[in-house]
Amino acid sequence: MTASTALLAGRNPFALDDDDAYRRWRDWKLAGAPRGAEDLLVEIDDPCRLADSEREAIVARCRTSNMAVYASRSSGEGKDVARLLGEQLGLRRLDANWLADEDGISTLSVSERGTRGEYIPYTDRPIRWHTDGYYNPPQRTIAAMLLHCVERAAEGGANRLLDHEIAYILLREADPAHVRALSAPDAMSIPPREAEAGGQEGAAAAVARQLQAGPVFSLLAPGGNLHMRYTARTRSIAWRDDAATRAAVQALRAILEAGGPWVLGLRLEPGMGIVCNNVLHERDGFVDSPQRRRRLLRARYHDRIAGTHASHLAAFAG
Repeated sequence: MTASTALLAGRNPFALDDDDAYRRWRDWKLAGAPRGAEDLLVEIDDPCRLADSEREAIVARCRTSNMAVYASRSSGEGKDVARLLGEQLGLRRLDANWLADEDGISTLSVSERGTRGEYIPYTDRPIRWHTDGYYNPPQRTIAAMLLHCVERAAEGGANRLLDHEIAYILLREADPAHVRALSAPDAMSIPPREAEAGGQEGAAAAVARQLQAGPVFSLLAPGGNLHMRYTARTRSIAWRDDAATRAAVQALRAILEAGGPWVLGLRLEPGMGIVCNNVLHERDGFVDSPQRRRRLLRARYHDRIAGTHASHLAAFAG
């Protein structure tokens, strides 16, 4: 059965009533899962001009693991390194989030003053498990992201990565009811964010972002790939108030805190980067020095990496 035939036959491993399809996909997924960050590594020459073999190696890892790590000879001081690398992987629809630079690519470094300094990615504090853009509305779903290291910190700043499809498997194996609860359309809500001060005197506070309620697990059109929307934060977040959701959230937190062989750790060096279909990730706190001030380029996209659409149906090919 080919992947397209499987799709037409309605084989959906993410449907809780299709246990046979789920088990076949689960076995395929776990058999090909990386056992260490080195399994994701692709050495490249110039990230702005990938060789065909380099591009295919990155896509192949993303097809099975939703992520790849690259190491290049260029630290990439300019924004082109992120923009051009993304374009070569089919990533063109940048998410122009409100703290990004004008070109839609964010420069992540410690900001000691201004609005950015109020948000953890622009500090040296640790960042807990999350997927990017969990506060975005559905029409701005973050399907992929890219991180490129220009300079690392003097100490700390390591990342841990977990393929969200592996997290789904671990949760479904624990209890399919957890997946059902976290697939509810109002499972996780992010409260509104008020606009910055500066409007007319006496005017009501403007809302810069409306309340965003949505599921943790959903499927992306048109390929039916699994998407995860999650944050381990306990502030500025509300979970659906029922026993099933509380149990599911606790089970997911326990999986993430336990670590285990599926969690991959690494620290990016200059010229290295991560490209992924918005997998779960967290970051350690870090310490800068005058010689080493951590600086990363981050790009978020509404596209998935080219060549990874409906990649889960590879379990039914052949």
